[in-house]
Amino acid sequence: MRMTELAGVQVPVIGQGTWRMGEERSERRREVVALQQGIELGLTLIDTAEMYGEGGAEEVVGEAIRGRRERVFLVSKVYPHNAGRRGLPTACERSLRRLGTECIDLYLLHWRGAYPLEETVEAFERLREQGKIRRWGVSNFDVDDLEELGEPACATNQVLYNPEARGIEFDLLPWQQRRGMPLMAYCPVGQGGRLLGSPALREVAARHAATPAQVALAWALRQPGVIVIPKAVDALHLRQNAAAAALQLSDEDLRLIDAAYPPPTRKRSLQMV
Repeated sequence: MRMTELAGVQVPVIGQGTWRMGEERSERRREVVALQQGIELGLTLIDTAEMYGEGGAEEVVGEAIRGRRERVFLVSKVYPHNAGRRGLPTACERSLRRLGTECIDLYLLHWRGAYPLEETVEAFERLREQGKIRRWGVSNFDVDDLEELGEPACATNQVLYNPEARGIEFDLLPWQQRRGMPLMAYCPVGQGGRLLGSPALREVAARHAATPAQVALAWALRQPGVIVIPKAVDALHLRQNAAAAALQLSDEDLRLIDAAYPPPTRKRSLQMV
């Protein structure tokens, strides 16, 4: 598995997302097993959030990493309405309890809300000093938000990025790359796997005896400093995700994808899911 640096440590370029996990009790065992299988395949970065299943996904992750915590780089996110001086420590404690851990490796502001950034940063830093989190970052921030944040301690920005949603290539991604700030890409195969039926990705996949999902992941990973966090609850899909780190797309492949999904030529509003 290819590795990259995030928050001062080496992590796999492909992690595991957990959006929509923890919503159905009947799926819990399957979700736990999938995360554990992913860990065994080297997908040891797990991304979750208090929003996912209103804490349900964090509970699934907590069960999955029990006895494996030292092998996992754990990312969670706080609701904006909990990101104040008083609310953030309380939200963090709830997440820690659900995750069954004493420390979150990387704790993100899920999106920008009403609280001043200075207040959120102050609360993040206090949690870091207390050993409740190791590093903090943001999600769904555009360039102007990051410039206003003006905080070198911010470890990452997690945003929507895939061939259908590539507006960040115009300004946000280069901005982060110049500053050595890793970008975490969510929905890398499209929302709900929408890109899996793409004729362009299918054609490229056929050339490599790969899947459209693997092509989408490899496409995002062609950019330096990008980490992808696809969700999978099927053993075959997990193996395919892990193998995508080794897939190298040719210039011809990239031209075909560009023709179907043209790169941005101007500033676009940040897309979010």
